[in-house]
Amino acid sequence: MHGVWHGMMGLWMLIPIILVVLVIYLLFRSNNDNNRTQSIENRPKDALDILNERYARGEISEEEYKHKKDNLIK
Repeated sequence: MHGVWHGMMGLWMLIPIILVVLVIYLLFRSNNDNNRTQSIENRPKDALDILNERYARGEISEEEYKHKKDNLIK
């Protein structure tokens, strides 16, 4: 019976350690996800992005959009 009690005590001592490791992992993962999202949002716009925005706002016609897009992709 004494051996079983020691085994249970060891298990109960591991639970707080496992919880601390889990919390640290989740905090690290959350911070990593935020950095990845910010880097995507802050990237500089390329010419195709600007062209797409101009077409979406109606600043250029469909014909002009297609012509410029073809020139950019070549």
